[in-house]
Amino acid sequence: MSSYDRDYNRPQRGGFSFFPPILKSLLIINVLIFLIQVFFFEGFSIGGESLDRIISKYFALQPLQSDNFFPWQLITYQFMHGGLSHIFFNLFALWMFGADLENLWGSRRFLVFYLLCGIGAGIVQLAVQYVPGVGAYPTVGASGAIFGILLAFGLTFPNRPIIMFPIFFPIPAKFFVLIYAAINLFSGLTNANDGVAHFAHLGGALFGFILVKYGDQLHIFEYIDRMLAIFSPSRTESFSTQPTSPLRHVDIHPITPINTHTTGRGSGFFYNGQEIPQRQIDLILDKISSKGFQSLTDEEKKMLYDINKKPD
Repeated sequence: MSSYDRDYNRPQRGGFSFFPPILKSLLIINVLIFLIQVFFFEGFSIGGESLDRIISKYFALQPLQSDNFFPWQLITYQFMHGGLSHIFFNLFALWMFGADLENLWGSRRFLVFYLLCGIGAGIVQLAVQYVPGVGAYPTVGASGAIFGILLAFGLTFPNRPIIMFPIFFPIPAKFFVLIYAAINLFSGLTNANDGVAHFAHLGGALFGFILVKYGDQLHIFEYIDRMLAIFSPSRTESFSTQPTSPLRHVDIHPITPINTHTTGRGSGFFYNGQEIPQRQIDLILDKISSKGFQSLTDEEKKMLYDINKKPD
């Protein structure tokens, strides 16, 4: 699969990163854990039981019906994988669809979104295992969180062309998401015991949809940010001085931070070779803060991607 962009000019200097910090950290952590699993856990045993099996018992997502379920597994299972192809395709999709989102939303919001989608996927998987005929087995992998990322990408960039194997022509992202969801729903209904957590995928996509569409209205990200502030007292002042802009608390800006003290005729930012007034930039950011990214027009979305690009 690959993605290319004709409609959005992504800033390559100072604003856009192909490996933004949280995405890069997630890739590294997943690879390191996988290597430890393969080269260390599988080769050692304790009391006749393999270390890999012990780690799985406590950190993979175990069924509620078992005596091995622990709440922290809703997070830890996301960083464990069942094989090379499993981790490769998960991380490839995470990079392909996640880079744009982290650059747009900011790192903290992206991380919270990713983990919440994974937790939601795990909850759905646990619930489905109570359905008659569905096997109750441990679950591992970041697929649920990544389906949330995929759904968010489709909602945020609905007309972005995606080339999906084995269809070698571009498909708008919104249709790409629908096709993938339909495939997983069909597979989950017709072959629930094939060893693939199809309903976890759908659960991640469902939670992704809720977070993208209603996350700001429900103040989910703001509440989590306030919880994080408990462990970082130096940040409490920002909540008292800016209580009405939840999105500003989570570094939404996809470009180099704007100097709000800029004076003079221009802002120093350019779009289509024209300098953009600072007031116009502030209006777009205020619109995102009050109504969410989806409220922007296509022109405003394009502007955010080209805003830091200097004219040739």
